[in-house]
Amino acid sequence: MNEIRLGSLFDGIGVFPLAAVHCGIVPAWASEIEKAPISITKRHFPGMAHLGDVTKLNGGDIPPVHIITFGSPCQNLSQIGNRAGLAGEKSSLFFHAIRIIREMREATNGIFPAIAVWENVMGAFFSNDRMDFRAVLSAFTAADISMPASGKWAGAGMVRGHTPDLAWRLMDAQHWASPRLARRQRVFVVADFGGQCSNEILFKPRTVQSISASGGNCWLSAACGDRGSFIEAGRRVPITRPFQCYRMRASAKERTTEAFRNSFGLPTDPFPTLLASAVSPFAFWYEDDPAGGCVRFPTERECERLMGLPEGWTKYGADSEEILPAHRYRALGNAIALPCAEYIMRGIYDVLTRRC
Repeated sequence: MNEIRLGSLFDGIGVFPLAAVHCGIVPAWASEIEKAPISITKRHFPGMAHLGDVTKLNGGDIPPVHIITFGSPCQNLSQIGNRAGLAGEKSSLFFHAIRIIREMREATNGIFPAIAVWENVMGAFFSNDRMDFRAVLSAFTAADISMPASGKWAGAGMVRGHTPDLAWRLMDAQHWASPRLARRQRVFVVADFGGQCSNEILFKPRTVQSISASGGNCWLSAACGDRGSFIEAGRRVPITRPFQCYRMRASAKERTTEAFRNSFGLPTDPFPTLLASAVSPFAFWYEDDPAGGCVRFPTERECERLMGLPEGWTKYGADSEEILPAHRYRALGNAIALPCAEYIMRGIYDVLTRRC
């Protein structure tokens, strides 16, 4: 069979292309505008073309691919963003991806792409009085999708009877790798233009590789860092929770023990999505040594580990230049967890291989 090719819009640091390679899919091109992520992906995927700004692309003019993935900007949907929704300046770029997909399908008589994958923050379920997610589903299908009778979007669901066939699922990275990753919830929508297999791609149980295996030959040695080397050393992944400074201030004011304990993070606390303007402190500890934990900023290497990425993935650019820490934090904060992307890519590969 011919090779299965992938195009990655809003590519970031190439997590979808990396997952694709692990599943036998060839990354053909990417679209990204930020300098540091482009340099990082050029280093890891020298054969992948970079097409530039999505607003200037025409889907009928770029090389057709079987799969298009896009994690459109989430700043206006995130719980720590301005919650302007899909009408916001950044998140409205979603509609350019939909336009590119439509243009490519029109230019190829409905053959390419066969599958599209959209990823975004959990806040997409709630923004704009829950109407934004409805707009996402309607944009894919070019049909008016009604709200659920409950008025709320479930963590998983389907839209059938339209083209494409749609399925969505809220995936939490902590449940998709061994050792366990950080809690990081993301919404994934799979659109199947060539059949009705979106449910198989998103819901079918399949084996997920361990973190140590998923990096392949890309894994680098885990040398000790200069910040908190006792956590940096070795391959252990600590329990990690965002440290809630406001809770600590409240406990000091109210002198409440419970508020003080809760300032070290609750299991339901969302992880910051944007780590660009200010890196958030985290509480670290191990299950077998809770008293040995601490509160500090995560290192760049730890952020890579907590995303299931190969260590050092963001350290160097295409010309072996070292990427600035602030740029690494920003890129990692906007990325997705590799094991979740691998699970989806494996399902897509299985479906497309069977069709071909």
